[in-house]
Amino acid sequence: MSNHPTGIIGADPDQLSNLGHTLLRQRDVVDGVLATVVAALDGTTWTGPARRSFESDWIGGFRTALQRLAEALAVSGHDCQVRADELRRIMGVI
Repeated sequence: MSNHPTGIIGADPDQLSNLGHTLLRQRDVVDGVLATVVAALDGTTWTGPARRSFESDWIGGFRTALQRLAEALAVSGHDCQVRADELRRIMGVI
């Protein structure tokens, strides 16, 4: 849900920069989930069809989706920070 006024185009550089930092931090969270699941799975003695099914779901979908999410968060976070810096430059703030 958005809380911005309609009809206005632009951004507050500080808010945009904060959004960028938040997105980048969330990428770290997603990376942590990936690492935790891989380590837990590698460290678990578990054989049989249930494991193969989970690994198939993990490798075939969940891991890929999380990796894409992490990358999207990184790209968007970086983009927000670059745009915030550019707005500050245009406004003569930096």
